Amino acid sequence: MNELQIQLAWNRLLAIVEEQAQVLMRTAFSPVVREAGDLSAGVFNLNGQMLAQAVTGTPGHVNSMADAVGKFLYKYTLESLSPGDVLLTNDPWDGTGHLNDFTVVTPVFKQSRCVALFASTSHIADVGGRGFGPDANDLFEEGIRIPIAYLFQAGQRNEILMEILQANVRDPMVAEGDLYSLTACNDSGAEQLLEMLDDLGLEDLEGLGDVILARSRQAMVGKIAELTQGTYRYSMTIDGYDEPVTLCAALTVGTDEILVDFAGTSPVSAKGINVPLPYTQAYASFGVRCLVGNEVPNNAGSLSVIKVTAPQDCLVNASAPRGVSARHAIGQMLPDVVLGCLHQVVPGQVPAEGASCIWNPVFMSSLSGRGDNDVGGEFVINPIFNGGTGARPHKDGLSTTAFPSGVRTTSTEVNEATSPLIVWRKEYRPDSGGAGALRGGLGQRIEISHRHGAEFVISKMFDRVHHPARGRDGGEDGAAGRVFTVDEQGQEYNLAAKGRELVPPGHKLVLETPGGGGMGNPAQRETEWVEADVQAGLVSGG
Repeated sequence: MNELQIQLAWNRLLAIVEEQAQVLMRTAFSPVVREAGDLSAGVFNLNGQMLAQAVTGTPGHVNSMADAVGKFLYKYTLESLSPGDVLLTNDPWDGTGHLNDFTVVTPVFKQSRCVALFASTSHIADVGGRGFGPDANDLFEEGIRIPIAYLFQAGQRNEILMEILQANVRDPMVAEGDLYSLTACNDSGAEQLLEMLDDLGLEDLEGLGDVILARSRQAMVGKIAELTQGTYRYSMTIDGYDEPVTLCAALTVGTDEILVDFAGTSPVSAKGINVPLPYTQAYASFGVRCLVGNEVPNNAGSLSVIKVTAPQDCLVNASAPRGVSARHAIGQMLPDVVLGCLHQVVPGQVPAEGASCIWNPVFMSSLSGRGDNDVGGEFVINPIFNGGTGARPHKDGLSTTAFPSGVRTTSTEVNEATSPLIVWRKEYRPDSGGAGALRGGLGQRIEISHRHGAEFVISKMFDRVHHPARGRDGGEDGAAGRVFTVDEQGQEYNLAAKGRELVPPGHKLVLETPGGGGMGNPAQRETEWVEADVQAGLVSGG
């Protein structure tokens, strides 16, 4: 292929995988996928190496899925696969880190020969067990675990698998519908890929794939060569489940690779906040890519020069059957730790710490409210709320924005339409961004109650309640988060940051998400910026 053909093919691949992701969003049953984009999609070569990924999606899904397809091929070789086959798993160590994420892999055949594979991942709202949350003592309490298996074989649905799944989840229709949506998006990618191969006169992706991976790796090696070699360390203490935990990293810049080691990190937890290594690798490598070669395509070539390790059975390398349902509450903090290391390599180019962990409570009916039409009946929703990012080089932090996950906030209208809950208030938290020459992004305040004044359940997976985001280079810390209820007399009752609790009848639930850290001496902030913040109500005028 000449250079023009290579560029045309690359652009076409990017369009195909983005359309793959959009099909998944348009057809998903779970609102967290359809509204918030909690998914990933990509195309892979015959060795299970990711060639291209959709822009839509989250780093935790994309980068762990990038490692997952090779595990599928280890169990089911290319020679054993046929047209119409579709494979799936939600195994946290073979997929993307917890049971709620299903990864589906579809081989693509051209004239009876496999030429590529498409993979996609999405968050399915319920997989049985205790439900999505941090309270489980082990994986067996968290839901049904499906090893790598056939979803379809030669076009025929695996009926036994589907019966087992339907018998173990609270909403079988949504689970089944989401698996069909994953299958449909892969089929969309396969159809468009075959059209591309015909249009460009290609028999397969192997030659093009080799060029893509080699150039991506070479570009990353070139970016690493610009850095000062050495080992750089950073640590961060966060809330944990019921006691603080510490995340430690040593980042080593070599001649042609970057190594990240999490030795010194706290040991595994007895609760479901542990992180399988693939999810750790996904977010740690994303932290590196934010600063090093961020314009290089994210694929197996560019990721191959970033090696991530952690001691066995530390918090970020948990073994089965440790509980991992809320692994994002820890895993999404890892880019801040990696960026803390990189601040010593490229000072002045790294943001301050942010809220980082998304606030994604699960709201559900209590036992007393289920089936009672007078109080709204049974419901389960998983909305997304976000805190502020840390101040950025030359810019303030972003308010109520998910970083590093990238998922969008679910709309109030959707949350109210799919549950008997009312959102009474959703607004910025003034003064929640850390002060500095560059201000941290603001968190938000959300007030929620049951439409009929009934009790309801919240499962919480929040952090930065006791250990707020730290400022950088003289900037102040962001505001800590807070969770509490308010009764009809205005009395406040604090709730824990993690775990399942009951919101009593007649109470409003209040969530105050954390703010991002500031950067630089607050006294050096431009006067007109301060005045603009005060006028907008982002900071107090005192």
